[in-house]
Amino acid sequence: MKATGIVRRIDELGRVVIPKEIRRTLRIREGDPLEIFTDRDGEVILKKYSPIGELADFAKEYTASLYQAMGHIAVITDKDVVIAVSGAPKRELWDKAISTDLEQIMEGRKSIVVNRNEGTFHDITSDEDENAAYQGEVIVPIIAEGEAIGSVVLLTKDSGTKLGSMEQKVAETAAGFMGRQMES
Repeated sequence: MKATGIVRRIDELGRVVIPKEIRRTLRIREGDPLEIFTDRDGEVILKKYSPIGELADFAKEYTASLYQAMGHIAVITDKDVVIAVSGAPKRELWDKAISTDLEQIMEGRKSIVVNRNEGTFHDITSDEDENAAYQGEVIVPIIAEGEAIGSVVLLTKDSGTKLGSMEQKVAETAAGFMGRQMES
C-alpha cells in the first residue's frame, strides 16, 4: 500500500472525503460504488467496485469461446479496464485502462462496427501504440439494470478481414448474456 500523505477527518455523519486528485487518478466518479475491506491491523481499504469484475473467471472463459468460434480477438471490459482477453497476448490489452472513446461508446449504449479506412476508428485502451495494429472492431456495451457496466469487443489485425453484422450479432448476444448474468 502506498501512502499519499493526505489526512482527512471523519465528519459527524461518518463520512470521509476522498481528495479530487485521487478520485481523478483512480477514475472514481460521483455515484460509483466502493467496496470496503478491513484487516486485523485496523486498516480500512476502499476499492472501486466492479460488478462485472466478479465474473472475471467467467469472462475469461467466454472470451476464449468467442475467439475459438469467431477467430477474432475477443475482449471484455468493465467501466475502467480490460478484464478478459483471448486471441491476443495478455500484455497487449489485459488490465489496461479503457480509452475515453470506449467509455463514451458504452455511455451511448449503441453497438458499433468499424473497419479501418471506412469510418472513425475508436481506441480500445488508452495505450495508443497497441490500438494502431487493429484493422476492424465491433464494440457492444454490456447493460445491466439500465446501466452500462462494460463492453464486449471483437478485434481483427487482418487487413483482409472485414467485420460486419454477423460479428455484431455475436457480440450483442455475448453482451446481452453478460448483462443478464449480472442481473441474476
